[in-house]
Amino acid sequence: MKQINIDESSGFCWGVVQTIEKAENCLQENKKQVYVLGEIIHNPNEIERLAKKNLVTINHNQLEKLDKNNSIVVIRAHGEPPATYKKINELKLELIDATCPLVKQLQNKILQYDTDNWQIIIFGKYEHAEVIGLRGVCNDECIVVLNADEALKKIDFSKKIMLCSQTTMDANALINIKQAIEKKIAKQNFIFHNTVCKFVINREENLKNFATQNDLIIFVAGHNSSNGKMLFGICKSANSNSILIENFEEIDLNILQNVNTVGITGATSTPKWLLEDIKNKIINSV
Repeated sequence: MKQINIDESSGFCWGVVQTIEKAENCLQENKKQVYVLGEIIHNPNEIERLAKKNLVTINHNQLEKLDKNNSIVVIRAHGEPPATYKKINELKLELIDATCPLVKQLQNKILQYDTDNWQIIIFGKYEHAEVIGLRGVCNDECIVVLNADEALKKIDFSKKIMLCSQTTMDANALINIKQAIEKKIAKQNFIFHNTVCKFVINREENLKNFATQNDLIIFVAGHNSSNGKMLFGICKSANSNSILIENFEEIDLNILQNVNTVGITGATSTPKWLLEDIKNKIINSV
């Protein structure tokens, strides 16, 4: 192995950067206990780093147990449905809303079309945290699909249709759904909003290039990261000699033999410091 390269286009997307900054500022500025509702991002290493700064991760059932005089609740990047905000308000808990601005825009868009009686189609994962929030803004009066075939089976084509997407889904798969719907409905009854994050879309091309420039790719992401799985799939298609890991301990160092260049990259929820840490550990281990 002659060289280890870190993907310059990797690291947090700007929505995650904002969320982490809000949480850290809150930890520095307040004597109250700071809680985050659900994993702040899908990366256990970053969660552990923030936990050492006393950020406590809780679930919805734990909200009622918090001391309203000594607690701050952070809404993570994925966002939450209106019912969560209502509950926090009723419990008189201090709230910091760190929802990604793109997710917030998408929630408002869905609310608008739902109010105007459009049939909302969301390309995404039904139980994903972001989608739970999207479903909430329209009282679950929407259809969540994973592919074009599912969309065609579930859609009522007698209604006006608005198609959008969870922000971290594959843009090409979204276009396939759009094209399938267009073949079945009049143009004036269909509106399409490409709500896949532009940062994610741009990462795809950069990732393909980076993957082809290295003999071996080490892709770092939380195992429960939707974005990580999607981007790793793109990476693997560009370079079959790619592995997905959550931390250094998962690397079989034997795979580093007989390769000249190793590329290290990750999901939009993978911190740059973790990629640097893995690079240093590899150097010290071979």
